[in-house]
Amino acid sequence: MHRSPGEDWPVDRLAALSGLSRSRFSQRFKSLLSVSPARYLLQWRLRLAASWLRNGYMSQSQIASELGYDSDASFSRAFKRFMGVSPGAIRDSGLRVSGTES
Repeated sequence: MHRSPGEDWPVDRLAALSGLSRSRFSQRFKSLLSVSPARYLLQWRLRLAASWLRNGYMSQSQIASELGYDSDASFSRAFKRFMGVSPGAIRDSGLRVSGTES
């Protein structure tokens, strides 16, 4: 997930890579990291996006594509829901956010 955050990472694939059943993998993952694999991937993608936006590495459109979002709009909605501010606000101000979606 860390090396290729834009790839599709269904739990079945992660479980197979780890040599565990889907249910066992999910259980172990959540017990170790306190979040589901899907939530962890979302957090990783959006924190990475925030870093890229602050540092000006890529445009918002490039970031959305690189992180596996089908559109800028879907990326922007997910980002704002998770980070509490729009991607543009991060890019334009260099604002630091923690990703505190409840």
